[in-house]
Amino acid sequence: MGEVVDTSAFIQSTEHRPKPTSTLEAEGIPLIDLSALNSSNSDASASLVAEIGDACEKWGFFQVINHGVPLGCREKIESVSRTFFGQSMEEKSRVRRDELNPMGYYDGEHTKNVRDWKEVFDFVVEDPTVIPASPEPDDKELTMLHNQWPEFPPNFRDACEEYTRETEKLSYKLLELISLSLGLPESRFNNFFKDQTSFLRLNYYPRCPIPHLALGVGHHKDAGGLTVLAQDDVGGLEVKRKTDGEWIRVKPTPDAYIVNVGDIIQVWSNDKYESVEHRVTVNSERDRFSIPFFFNPAHYSVLEPVAELVNEENPAKYKAFNWGKFVSARNLSNFKKLHVENVQIYHFRKSE
Repeated sequence: MGEVVDTSAFIQSTEHRPKPTSTLEAEGIPLIDLSALNSSNSDASASLVAEIGDACEKWGFFQVINHGVPLGCREKIESVSRTFFGQSMEEKSRVRRDELNPMGYYDGEHTKNVRDWKEVFDFVVEDPTVIPASPEPDDKELTMLHNQWPEFPPNFRDACEEYTRETEKLSYKLLELISLSLGLPESRFNNFFKDQTSFLRLNYYPRCPIPHLALGVGHHKDAGGLTVLAQDDVGGLEVKRKTDGEWIRVKPTPDAYIVNVGDIIQVWSNDKYESVEHRVTVNSERDRFSIPFFFNPAHYSVLEPVAELVNEENPAKYKAFNWGKFVSARNLSNFKKLHVENVQIYHFRKSE
């Protein structure tokens, strides 16, 4: 599958090599049954909200089962993903992303972070998706992100769009549960996603001959609202446990989705729920595939701790910032070395 990847860049760089800390094969992140969403039992619903809140606060991650996403829909996108990445580099590069349009295929070759051992295909939920043309505060110009669809496999686009619709429904359900767990109205955050900048990513991690020197993805936090991840039975996702900093391997659960809160929910919750570091290890024997859905608000969203959660005893920990400008700066940094480090939410943290 795919072409052989040049290992020299990985061997020369040590910044993102796995650290010699232990990775625990534990039960790990909570597994939550969402079947109560279809129940009229108020106690079951309240228990589910409490479970979600507890997982967000203690882990920032959880898995869900009985989530409502049809298995056949997931099987279709997994099939077309494998077929697409199995093509020659020449074929995949026909839909390669560039600075003008960051949607499409890439293999890390043209990004700053060449250490990630993977190939990727990205597409936005709303086509086109509108974002600011630049991160400059005074620049009012907008740009549109358009999807690039490969000609082969022929059912690629249909499978991707069908799957995205179902995953979007799940994301709204989870967003509402999280809102309730914070003591807020169920639909408190929904309007932020009216003109969403959400996107879906197909990940392919080829077998790696030097797994001790490379990572599929280096340690990072997700910048958006929620991430809803489907992974195959190979596994490789590791989460940094908040209590002791140990890396916990997330054991694949058949037909489950792995969910994590992103930086936006950390800001909205005023640090009650934290966006947690995670990474992906590579495998020397098997290829790995995963499909994360990044649920993100409209570009014009102004993000700050929600007023209902702020008071004299718990003052706002973040200054307000524009999501679109934030996204624009991060997209630009994939292709250019900016004069400052990649923008992060801690840049908007207020002084104590």
